Amino acid sequence: MINESSSIVQRVWNYCHVLRDDGVSYGDYVEQLTYLLFLKMADEQKELHPDRPPTIPEGLDWDSLRAKDGTDLEGQYLEILRDLGKETGILGVIFRKAQNRIQDPAKLKRLIALIDGEIWMGMDVDVKGEIYEGLLQKNAEDVKGGAGQYFTPRPLIKAMVEVMRPLPGMVIGDPACGTGGFFLGVYDYISSRYKGKLDRDQKHDLSCKTFLGKDIVEGVARLCVMNLYLHGIEPIKVEKMLDDSLRSEPSDHVDMALTNPPFGKKSSITVFNGDGKSERETLTYNRQDFWATTSNKQLNFLQHVRNMLKIGGRAAIVVPDNVLFEGGAGETVRRSLLHECDVHTLLRLPTGIFYAQGVKANVLFFDRKMASKNPWTTRLWIYDLRTNEHFTLKTNPLRFEDLRNFVVSFNPENRLDRKETERFKSFSYDELMQRDKANLDIFWLKDESLKDSENLPDPEVLAQEIVENLQSALEQFQSISEDLTENDN
Repeated sequence: MINESSSIVQRVWNYCHVLRDDGVSYGDYVEQLTYLLFLKMADEQKELHPDRPPTIPEGLDWDSLRAKDGTDLEGQYLEILRDLGKETGILGVIFRKAQNRIQDPAKLKRLIALIDGEIWMGMDVDVKGEIYEGLLQKNAEDVKGGAGQYFTPRPLIKAMVEVMRPLPGMVIGDPACGTGGFFLGVYDYISSRYKGKLDRDQKHDLSCKTFLGKDIVEGVARLCVMNLYLHGIEPIKVEKMLDDSLRSEPSDHVDMALTNPPFGKKSSITVFNGDGKSERETLTYNRQDFWATTSNKQLNFLQHVRNMLKIGGRAAIVVPDNVLFEGGAGETVRRSLLHECDVHTLLRLPTGIFYAQGVKANVLFFDRKMASKNPWTTRLWIYDLRTNEHFTLKTNPLRFEDLRNFVVSFNPENRLDRKETERFKSFSYDELMQRDKANLDIFWLKDESLKDSENLPDPEVLAQEIVENLQSALEQFQSISEDLTENDN
């Protein structure tokens, strides 16, 4: 099975390179593969279960593509994309506003033949998932600051899921689900941890009643649905996945939230004036359930995640450094979060692990509690995985082993029995409140590279850190400029 999987992966990759030479990006390639794979698997399901109503209407199915070539094939493919995009449910999510990016009918025919040569429904879901996840990761590497932001490093996801310990029967939410990495991480964790212990109903609930996600980017929501489908998962309310989570108060509440909201400080949309010129307009969400009104996207997502949790629900959210120290709305949100939730753990992430450069991020862990006069946070434990740690995407990528000590220190079995280490320190609620603006950007380790030149990291790492620091500083200056402009107005 491993050799078979590797062989298929290699063939898919090789054809991707052919299309790249024709100007088809990884993103476009994965998107076209999404459409064609779904049509092929629907055809296989029809043959396996002839008594069931077909998923794809006759005349828009795989057979209608297989029988044509040349301009007839191109025309048929366009008709399929257009008509299936009008359907509801999973079909509508995958094919909505779909376009043909492969302009050469001969290459489209070749791709169809490549897919037609395999029995996809007969593959283990891990094999199909391996192929698709590999393509998604390559796409993230290719576009870097674009769709790369939607691809959270899988070792980080695994570590976050390991310490959160999701249980069968829970509803897991991600308001910025990207390509579905956190959902797959939870699915794999529960499937392996409870292997042989889940009955038929529990297995069905894990696949169909566990994951609730949204994403504002149409193409990314499409990739997520297909990624989950290839792993045997259908999310809750799949037809409502394409949406702006921040637009309104959550109508559904979850037991656990795991998320990495998109990078970029401001929420904005593109508007067109009377001359047809486009402008970026900053969005401010005026929600009654928010502690503070702000255009800061990460602060809004942090507030939203808290509100989408059930009482007693738990969250792990990736946040950039500015969420930890920013004044104004940032201070209001931090003080409110520390008082109304049990904010128990902060993981300071190393640089060089995300495809979008200039990102200095953390993972904030907290539990939602009932209203109380007394603050729920008693101690915040901070694990510093950033100081004196150097990672790059190619030569020294982040591995799960690099996070194993954090998982052990977190002590998910009993958080009350934690022990301080060189990298793991705790701070009381009173100590946090006494800090200027309730600043949570706390560090205590000394940077070894500042002592002498012998401890300097490799030139590649140094160059990357310089770029990331400059980009981070530029983003902060840009934010200050925008704030000053808003104040003048």
